[in-house]
Amino acid sequence: MDQPPAAQPNPSDEVVAVYDRDGNPIGQTPRSVVYRDGLWHASAGVLVRSTDGQHVYVHRRTACKTVFGGHHDCIAGGVVDPGESPYETAVREVGEELGIFGTKDAPLRLEEIARTTWDGQWDGRALRCHLFAFELRYDGPIHHQPSEIADGWWWTPEELDAHLQDPSWLFVPDTRVLLADYCWRSVSQK
Repeated sequence: MDQPPAAQPNPSDEVVAVYDRDGNPIGQTPRSVVYRDGLWHASAGVLVRSTDGQHVYVHRRTACKTVFGGHHDCIAGGVVDPGESPYETAVREVGEELGIFGTKDAPLRLEEIARTTWDGQWDGRALRCHLFAFELRYDGPIHHQPSEIADGWWWTPEELDAHLQDPSWLFVPDTRVLLADYCWRSVSQK
């Protein structure tokens, strides 16, 4: 019996790293194939906290995002590219999405705060991801990438926690998992 022809990826589709279930990189494929077929991949991002630890930057993703469009998040991040470490992804993404860059003399200092896996669903399809979260203490300007971030605010951890208690509040589900692993309710004491 003949198999249907394999779907051809869009030539402009971004190629991302593919991982196995245990978190090891095993190859690369277009992002659309990862999402269509529910392949394991990895994402990394940054929780931006004020230098005094009293506020966390929360943003709303643009409605046109392929995954979790219009949802709120407190992690600026994205999918790990082939050959890229999660740390490198986090540095790249916080620069792209929030305009926060280090320099040669003053590189960004990110601290890994959580890692976990998420075997969830989005739009009726499997979405499987190894998640890496880092924290940056920062008080400088923030410049949103218009195609990624619709709006953003500095909130206290208590304000974010109050929103997270509402299961109907549109918040990125894999970040909910990360925050649970990070013992989010103890964050305000850090």
